[in-house]
Amino acid sequence: MAKKKKAKKKAVKKKPAKKKAVKKKKKVVKKKAVKKKAAKKKAKKKAKRKPNPQFMKPVQPDAKLAEVVGSKPLPRTQLTKKLWAYIKKYGLQDKKNRRMINADAKLKPVFNGKATVSMFEMTKLVNKHVK
Repeated sequence: MAKKKKAKKKAVKKKPAKKKAVKKKKKVVKKKAVKKKAAKKKAKKKAKRKPNPQFMKPVQPDAKLAEVVGSKPLPRTQLTKKLWAYIKKYGLQDKKNRRMINADAKLKPVFNGKATVSMFEMTKLVNKHVK
């Protein structure tokens, strides 16, 4: 029997794989820190911060607001604290958007009939019910 000759394959030249360029590391020379003398500061006594007298001036809530915070004259700061205490007590702050206040039956007349009011808008609306 005659042997069959194998067909020779042509050798395909492969391109050499590209090598990534290697970055040379620079030598870092540490500089010695020069100590500077701290300038002497005079220790001044800080005066205790005084509240604005307009905030501390008692204001009279009208009948609509008096249902929520009481009818006695009280400073604006205390009025706001009592209003927030009422909101927290009855869970009137919106669950998802905490900036919104949901008005109940007592707060609706204070908020000019609006069902929901932002906490920033609330102070503006409350100021209209103060004398």
